[in-house]
Amino acid sequence: MDGLTAGHLIAFNAALFFAVAAPGPAFLVCLQAALRGGQREGIVTGIGLAVTAGLWTLAALLGLEAIFDAYPFVYTSMKIGGGLLVLAFAIQTWRHATRPIADTPPASPRRAFLRGFLLNLGNPKSILFSVGVLLLIFPPNLGTAAMLLVTLDHIVLEIVVYATLSTLVSRDAVRDRYLAAKPILMRAMGLVLGALGLRLLVAS
Repeated sequence: MDGLTAGHLIAFNAALFFAVAAPGPAFLVCLQAALRGGQREGIVTGIGLAVTAGLWTLAALLGLEAIFDAYPFVYTSMKIGGGLLVLAFAIQTWRHATRPIADTPPASPRRAFLRGFLLNLGNPKSILFSVGVLLLIFPPNLGTAAMLLVTLDHIVLEIVVYATLSTLVSRDAVRDRYLAAKPILMRAMGLVLGALGLRLLVAS
């Protein structure tokens, strides 16, 4: 299909799996959502993350790298916005660390989806994967059908990873341990997210 082979997709999925599974802002936000609100909130947050990441893949295939090369301030602005957004999540996570789980109702599906969608909208890890790895794996000038297939493949794989993560951490044994150590874990997540956000701002 327009120069796209099974080998390209296998290489893409292998690289994508390790990129998604490596702890970063998106992984931590999905993990936090599943621990706080259960399997459904984690999966819906993951769907939001996956949809945005898939759109970044499509943008990269359409020539996103050329835009960043021509207008560097666009990428810099996105990194700054992403850093501020990650910092906002970090502050919220820290502030809710000691709040009893009963006082923190699960987010609505719409809010959970938007949280994931907006985070990856300015997540440089997702953007860099798209403009870097993708361009190394796939041949140039892919046709429309091939681009859509790669985009759909990206979204589906991320949803599978985040759904698996959400299912595992929402088990009773895991949740019981989480509740027992909630203040420590939430503050640790807040610190990690805060460090990632500051790193994005400093690197900008």
